[in-house]
Parts: sequence; structure tokens; C-alpha cells
Amino acid sequence: MRTEFIQSLADIPAAQWDAVWDTDYPFVKHAFLLALEQSGCTTATTGWQPHHCLAWDGATLVGALPLYIKEHSYGEYVFDWSWANAYHQTGTPYYPKLVNAIPFTPATGPRWAASDSGVLAKMWDAALADVSRLEISSLHCLFPASPPNHLQFLQRLDCQYHWFNQGYAEFNHFLDTFASRKRKNINKERAKIREQGFSVAMVEGRDLTESNWQNFYRLYRRTYRKRSGHDGYLNGDFFQSIGATMRDSIVMAVATQGGEQVAAALYFKDARTLYGRYWGAQEEFDGLHFECCFYQGIEYAIQKGLQRFDPGAQGEHKILRGFTPVLTQSFHFLQDERFAAAIARFLHQETQQVLHYCEDARQVLPFKDGQPLTPRDFLIRLNENGL
Repeated sequence: MRTEFIQSLADIPAAQWDAVWDTDYPFVKHAFLLALEQSGCTTATTGWQPHHCLAWDGATLVGALPLYIKEHSYGEYVFDWSWANAYHQTGTPYYPKLVNAIPFTPATGPRWAASDSGVLAKMWDAALADVSRLEISSLHCLFPASPPNHLQFLQRLDCQYHWFNQGYAEFNHFLDTFASRKRKNINKERAKIREQGFSVAMVEGRDLTESNWQNFYRLYRRTYRKRSGHDGYLNGDFFQSIGATMRDSIVMAVATQGGEQVAAALYFKDARTLYGRYWGAQEEFDGLHFECCFYQGIEYAIQKGLQRFDPGAQGEHKILRGFTPVLTQSFHFLQDERFAAAIARFLHQETQQVLHYCEDARQVLPFKDGQPLTPRDFLIRLNENGL
């Protein structure tokens, strides 16, 4: 068996890459990762240089480890700016670093494909060797569904808010699990949408038109620019590419008012999970974000029999809308033993804080007393539950 590193997914046929992944998780698909590269979103210029590790048994691909050489920490959603600052204060470079991650995608899922544990170990060995060869400070694995089980990785925990399907027949069945006052609040929010004259529809990827995509990107860019002063991590070429190549993995909540598309939320999906990813709106309409990004997603998941809805990172406002706090994880290898020891001490303290926060947050969920909750460690043992 041999390993190699490639600088672009264009160097390997899509069928060969996709065949080695035993999952329909959309974000490891060749089409998704290649669209990021070819649109210019993940390049050396943007600080996301592809450096993917492949494992071969003769001419057969038996392993894949998506890797990126990073010159910053943007677009990761595992915040290590304080670590970088500590390195800087001692005159030690933190960047470049190597990350095993899906760019701009804090959605827990598979982060490697391997025919067996030996193949996976060989790829991690190759990645570690390149950390030394390229004088890279560290190696990071972000939002994996299972631990790397190799090297001396430090585990870091965080908390997200996910919706879980308890066999609901319809949206009102889900709302029946809420305490009365909390249920009334949701109904009031949804009523505002009708009162303002909005119509919202979930449109499957195969039915999205060129106009839908053009309007979506215009709204996405407008919203990003208003909030952050730049156009967002992704560009129109990326959205046009996935719109053409990933139709069966996409659904869009399209909001219209007076016949005009004024907002949209873009989702991805697989056989078990709905992933809320990108949002854009003409302006800040009252309640429309909640309708498009949360309630439409829940209704769609119920209708399609999906088991989980991951609406994206952060946002405590999700808790009162029935999204359960659960733990996420990342893993970190620091070459410098001094920093590794210091960060290990920091993570020991931070972990206790995260565990306490997650448990406290679960106490304010809107459900009636006695309603069963998904375990808080569901995501960090996701492979046991099935992807």
C-alpha cells in the first residue's frame, strides 16, 4: 500500500473518490469539494490549500483523508485564535497548520474513508510526516463523527443545537410536545409570516431554476455584506456548480412576497439528516429567518422521515424552538510539546465548562416535563447510531 498527497480533487476521477466513501453524507462528495476548489473558494490564495491524502492498494483507492494547509483560522468554526496568539507572543509561528475538515461546514460527519484501520493509520502517519516535512505547527480534525484513534490528539468539545425526529406525523404533532406558552409563541411567529404576505416553499434541487440560484446568491451576498462587510466565503460560481451537480442533495426554502423572491435558505440532505447551511434576505423581515431556516426545515424533515436536522453552528435562540443542545468534537495535535501541554490544561478546564453549559441549556428546552431527550453525546458517537 502507498500513500500520496494531491493538490486538487481534479487529480482523481469523481467515481473513484466517491466509491471509497461508504456514506451519502453530502459534504465529502467529489462534486462538493471540487466545486469549492474550482470556484476559487479553497485555494492557496484564500488560505485553504488542498493537500488531500490518498491511500492506494495497487490501482485501487482504499483510503481518502481530506486535508487543507491553512494560513488562518477563518471558516472552521472551532475557534483557536487564542492559541495562535499564544504562539505569536513567543515568536513561534502557528500558521501554516494542517486541518482535516470540510471547509466552511461545521456539520458533524465522516472526515475520512478507509477500507480498514490499518489504511487509516497509514494516512495519519503520512499526514504527521508532512507536518514535520513542511514545518507545520499542528494537525486538526474538525467535527468528526468518531475519534481519529491515532497519534496523541487532544479532544475539544463544543455545543450545538439539533432537532431530532421522535416519530412525528406532522409539525403540530411536534408542537404538541411543547409546554402551552412555548407552543403559542411558535404559532405566533409563524402567523406573522402569513400576515406579512409571505409565501414559503421548499423546492427540491432538481426543480430549482437559474433564476432561483441567481436570486439566492444575490440575497446571500447582500446578507453577508450587511453583517460582516464582505461578500461571504462562497461565490456565485460555487453555487452554480453545486446546483448543476448535486441536485439530489439540495433543497431550498424560497420565500416570495408579491411574486418576488425576497429570501431563501439553502439546505443539503442525505438519507437520515437535513443540514441547514446558507441564508440570504432582501432585508430583515420579522420572523422570516426563523420560518425559512428552522420551521420549514422541521416540516420537511418530518415529511421525508429524516431523523435529524442540523441547522448550523451557534444560536442559542434555537433552544426555545425545540433544538436540543448536544456535544460536538474536534481533535488537535500540536508539534511543540510546550504548547501541547499548555493547551491540554486549557482544554481540561474548557471541557468542564462546556459540559456544564450543555446540561444547563438542556434544562430550558420548551418541552413538557418528561419528554425524552436525545443523549447529549449523540453526535460524538454518531457512527454508532449510523450516518
